[in-house]
Amino acid sequence: MRRCISVCLIASGFLLTFRSAGVAQTQLPSSGTKNAINGINSYPGPEFVKYPDRAVHDRRIDMFISDWQGSLPRFEHGSLVLRDILTRGDNYAPPEKGAVLHYGNFLAYGRLASGASTTPSRLVRQQEVYYILGGEGEITAGGKNAELRRDVAVFMPADLEFVMKSTGAGALTMYVINEPTPSEFHPRPDMLVKDEASARRRTPADNDPYIVGGASGHWAHIVKELFSPADGLATEQSVITVTINPLTLGEPHPHRPGQEEIWAAIEGDSLLMMGSELRIQKPGMAYMLPPDATTTHSNINVADKPVKFLYFAKFPDGDNYTHAVTPSPARK
Repeated sequence: MRRCISVCLIASGFLLTFRSAGVAQTQLPSSGTKNAINGINSYPGPEFVKYPDRAVHDRRIDMFISDWQGSLPRFEHGSLVLRDILTRGDNYAPPEKGAVLHYGNFLAYGRLASGASTTPSRLVRQQEVYYILGGEGEITAGGKNAELRRDVAVFMPADLEFVMKSTGAGALTMYVINEPTPSEFHPRPDMLVKDEASARRRTPADNDPYIVGGASGHWAHIVKELFSPADGLATEQSVITVTINPLTLGEPHPHRPGQEEIWAAIEGDSLLMMGSELRIQKPGMAYMLPPDATTTHSNINVADKPVKFLYFAKFPDGDNYTHAVTPSPARK
């Protein structure tokens, strides 16, 4: 009970502080003190602190959050059972819960039963990333074979025949990211497999006093790079994992129009802050922040163990986004 009260007080204090710091305009008398943005965190009285009416806006954030357990199963590649989490829709006004993607096709939870195999399949005008959550298996494509286990990620390019098999005693489970490919796009000639444990870890940001040890940005994000356009992505620009250590949080910030950023929980329960609302995010849940340049978000770890997310994103056109990796060869 004491721990719960402490966590609630910390979260409430954080939100009040952040909201005060985020006031864009404050009407003050000419003789009054400066507002918080100008460096003095004091006001002549509470009547001078004005917040925009966000009640209607904040209530709709649940349309941007979804869980695979709320969707009906469907089949892909023969026997791979998919349960959609986020699907095509509208970044600003989802027509239904989780229908928020403008660039990506879908994020789904996949399950391949023990001993089952997919049929030989090719992705046409689309590509997929499989991030393994549990179980054991193997995947074969273009003469290459790879073992599948927890925290292994597979990038499957368009037009390459492949077969996936579940070889463990339990089901092979995974997140599936599906992206479209433009008509002029040339996919890479082979599948790419990465183990998150050996993936490149982004270095911490320089000269930022709020970055926690080992984090690469946004105060507490510990990033492992999986796939980028240099690896063959056609639409998405970044597929990474993000770990947040106990009792830390990501820096609250909004997204600009054209930015599509997805957070799917892999390990641990965490608090999702979106606008002025808090939600508990559990593994199997994912969300997207509305890119309205106004709504802020943060992932907050109030537990005593790290939490981890699978993240993928498309950034606004013109953003300088580079990776220190060499381009992959294109299939002619």
